[in-house]
Amino acid sequence: MGLAGAKSSKRVKIPQVVGYIVIGVFLGSSFLNIVTLKIVDQFTLLSSLALAFIGFAIGGELAFRNIKELGRSIVVIALMESLTAFALVMGVLYFITGSLPVALIFGALAAATAPAATVDVLWEYRAKGPLTTSLFAVVGIDDGVALIIFGFASAIAKAILTQSEISAVSMVLLPLYAILGAVVLGAAIGFLLSQALRRTGSDADHLLLTLGAILLVSGAALQLGFSLILTNMILGVTLVNISKRREAFSAIARISPPFYLLFFILVGARLQISLIGELGLIGLAYIIFRTMGKSVGAWFGATISGAPTVVRKYLGFGLLSQAGVAIGLSIEAAQTFRDLGAPGLALALLAVNVIAGTTFIFQVLGPPLTRMAIFKAGEAGRKSA
Repeated sequence: MGLAGAKSSKRVKIPQVVGYIVIGVFLGSSFLNIVTLKIVDQFTLLSSLALAFIGFAIGGELAFRNIKELGRSIVVIALMESLTAFALVMGVLYFITGSLPVALIFGALAAATAPAATVDVLWEYRAKGPLTTSLFAVVGIDDGVALIIFGFASAIAKAILTQSEISAVSMVLLPLYAILGAVVLGAAIGFLLSQALRRTGSDADHLLLTLGAILLVSGAALQLGFSLILTNMILGVTLVNISKRREAFSAIARISPPFYLLFFILVGARLQISLIGELGLIGLAYIIFRTMGKSVGAWFGATISGAPTVVRKYLGFGLLSQAGVAIGLSIEAAQTFRDLGAPGLALALLAVNVIAGTTFIFQVLGPPLTRMAIFKAGEAGRKSA
């Protein structure tokens, strides 16, 4: 059914990932209820593995020889698009609700971008060029930036609701631990993998060693509280820049399509269509001003860092998808605030419901806008230099 959805999407020139998600929505609790939320939760391991493959593949696109001209601009863009989305959503929601904790949490959630759907579109259309390279890098880095922003926002919101002092540990040290830990773990295993691959020649050995490294890194990341995508991205970055060979990435690319298909079907099955009608003014403002923040922030970051024209004009269109990271952070926010009295409980319910509803909209609109961007930039279907 997932393949049928992908074929139908291609007929109307919509990215295949939208077809996967729509099939998931129909199979999920919003319609047929065949794939229930309980079943979705039972496939958590599969979803984690798909995200690990995506992170590893993103890292494989970030060979320093290819991004050296974009290096500075990528970091600036990632910071500006995340911070602008955070600031705009926070400011507008504070004006609407008068609640700083609500504004802080939704601002932080707005910073997160889902790399999976964007990356799938880039692969589907075999995109190559400065815009594509920038998208791969920014959606990978964005994960870490969003975690830092959420750490600050959550600590301040909790201090306001409990009328206590702001905890430096929860605001700074925990996000830094998660990010630096991911970098160290991914780089260390990436180095060891590169050395092991030098001593092997068969495709089967490449697959076994690389898959083993991904599973090792992913298991450790989940146990230690590190970002799954970021850790595997660093694994891929380290490997591609030390070995400069593609066998490991080709091996994973051959086995990953079924995992991606099932991952996006499960994403669709989790989405609750009924919540769209309940978004209200907060949900509408979140959608509008997150979109503005991502687009304006990406343009401004690309402009001040001297990025190529196609990056300045079109990058923002590829940063709108939102799913796993935002949903995960909204659940974390709900767990943090639900026991902090009536205002905390209200914030917890609001965060989960609004993000669940807006995620469907961003997941359906994001991939077609990414497709439009790479076609406008002339990067769809290019061959590697």
